[in-house]
Amino acid sequence: MNEFVFLYRGGEHGRLPERAQQIMQKWVAWFKELTDKGHLKDMGQPLERSGKLVSGKRKTVTDGPFAEAKDVIGGYTLILAKDVNEAAELAKGCPIFEAEGQVEVRPIMKLNM
Repeated sequence: MNEFVFLYRGGEHGRLPERAQQIMQKWVAWFKELTDKGHLKDMGQPLERSGKLVSGKRKTVTDGPFAEAKDVIGGYTLILAKDVNEAAELAKGCPIFEAEGQVEVRPIMKLNM
């Protein structure tokens, strides 16, 4: 099995407080399904919307990520799958799609050090 990261983008706009519990139950059920099938390596964590961005040769520090950006990463999960196609199929079960969110599926590169 290979390792992949799911990066969660968007999906929070227009969420009603009364639906929060329903949505959380769907996430818990999806994580349980991934665990039961041996695909969940690490559930990961949601990420705060604040932080700093360090960039360039001068290592300039600015506030970020920016809430108005459409590609703010809201969290991550580590997955085990045979290949990127299987990982993408597993991502299709994510509840974030009900809120027009996205799951970026990225292989984790193995370094021999």
